[in-house]
Amino acid sequence: MQNTIQRSSSKVRSIAISGIIAALYVAVAMLVAPFGFTQIQFRVAEMFNHLIAFNKKYIVPIVLGVFITNLFSPLGWYDLVFGVGQTVISLVAVILISRYIKGETARMIATMLVFTFTMSIIAFELHLAFQLPFLLTWFTCAVGEFVVLLAGIPIMKALNKRLNFKELI
Repeated sequence: MQNTIQRSSSKVRSIAISGIIAALYVAVAMLVAPFGFTQIQFRVAEMFNHLIAFNKKYIVPIVLGVFITNLFSPLGWYDLVFGVGQTVISLVAVILISRYIKGETARMIATMLVFTFTMSIIAFELHLAFQLPFLLTWFTCAVGEFVVLLAGIPIMKALNKRLNFKELI
């Protein structure tokens, strides 16, 4: 009986933490919304992608946060398909790569590089939606993503010292 209660309590805690992370992603993304949906991507909430370096269970709240945020996108269904798809592809790639990388900092650097590279998906989306030049758009999106994720590394490391992301969810 005691084990059942502990497992149930742990599940409720995990769901609550996931909901908080998804809500934080949306709130932070909406603070700078005009810069999160254009050819110069500067979505500060993307730093939450670094959570995957600590525990693969963070994939659900991150994807949920991106999905909810993209419901408000001026790009409509494009962002629900391409934006969420890019996040899922990138997070799964990071999870697979992380099997071979030791240490959270190295995994966060891998996260930064994977997300920067896969901004090609967002560039393709913007090319389809607005006929923007693909290579230039990929470059501008990739630079914005790189800067946000690079700045996010020390922030997430500092937060991890207080919150212990590996055990939080």
